[in-house]
Amino acid sequence: MDIIKWWYDTFSKGESIIIADIEDIKEEHRMPYDMLKAQNVRNVVVCPLRYKDEISGFFGVDNPPKGDYRGLTIFLDMIGTLLISLLKLRNSFIKSNKEARLSSYTSLSKIYTSMHLVDVQTKKYHIVKMTDQIMECLGKDFKKMGEYEIRDDFCGHVREIVEKMCIESQLQESLEFVDINTLEERLLGEKSITHEFIDKKSGWCRSRFIPVDYDENGRLLHVLFCTECIEEEKKRENWLIYLAKTDLMTGLCNRGSGEKRITELLKEKTKGLLCLIDCDKFKSINDTYGHSVGDKVIIAVAKTLQKTCRDSDVVMRLGGDEFAIFMPKMLEQTVAEKFFERLFENIRQIDIIEMRGKSIEISLGACFYDGYEDISFDQLYRKADRAMYQSKKQKGCSAVIYGEGM
Repeated sequence: MDIIKWWYDTFSKGESIIIADIEDIKEEHRMPYDMLKAQNVRNVVVCPLRYKDEISGFFGVDNPPKGDYRGLTIFLDMIGTLLISLLKLRNSFIKSNKEARLSSYTSLSKIYTSMHLVDVQTKKYHIVKMTDQIMECLGKDFKKMGEYEIRDDFCGHVREIVEKMCIESQLQESLEFVDINTLEERLLGEKSITHEFIDKKSGWCRSRFIPVDYDENGRLLHVLFCTECIEEEKKRENWLIYLAKTDLMTGLCNRGSGEKRITELLKEKTKGLLCLIDCDKFKSINDTYGHSVGDKVIIAVAKTLQKTCRDSDVVMRLGGDEFAIFMPKMLEQTVAEKFFERLFENIRQIDIIEMRGKSIEISLGACFYDGYEDISFDQLYRKADRAMYQSKKQKGCSAVIYGEGM
């Protein structure tokens, strides 16, 4: 305990031990360092085992792959909860089988906001766990029930929960998910089935049915119905999707997501105009004022493109100082030319302090798509690029639309 007391101090604060590199603890915790070093441990993640709200031990992973250590602690906590659940089951042999089972589920229920043990055949159920928020929503106090009291009519109970908590647009789908009458068929061959929905108060949630046992005829008998809040998980998921689709410097679509969206529009035969935009003499800006100023120019041009374009337009950064825009339903040359002038005027208003009044100039090459022929993004891009080549021969902000002979 002298060696690892600081681990227990950390556990008492509700935290896990994450040692990304044992060299980091060499000075402050020499004895643990020597112990881990001797075992060829380079990094380690350790989580506590809690039994009856006390820390009874710990377990962890030596030398996990470098990455999301926080995510690993969540996974270990779930396994720890299961281990304690099994220990409770072992220690409760003096109780009736039913009480022992419910006691073990209580430990497992810590990761859920609610848990019910349901007899699928009789529709009777036991509330293993239900948060105060859900009880308040239902206007009932289930804490007054006996610890192992069995209630009738799970169908009516769960329907009331869904109707009061789920948002209107997802209500019907959620009611279909909790329908006990179709559950055996839906669980056939599955370890569990899940459904995600938005709770009016806590945000994204996930419901889950888990088969527990079957009767002597092989028919489904008991299931666990569990609900957990996944709002943080959804936020992380949405953030990762955002990162995958977005150019982080400018906030525009990156090349991959932008090209994918334009390709989808072309497959749908969506008429429009593809524009390629390039900052003139951008290398000279970097060489004269430095790359930090060059970055400011790219960001300013990106914001100007967003301000000038419509919400329906696909605006993306191709890379470096190159951008592209696909403008659905932009079909007339006169309308396109007005857009070019409006864009050029907005570009001229960009003022980068370090450039001391020197204006930014862009070249633009464009190509119409009539929506009749089959065309790929690359084919349309090459046409706009040829127009861009002609545009760069002109001084100042200029635009050229692709035409025959280019």
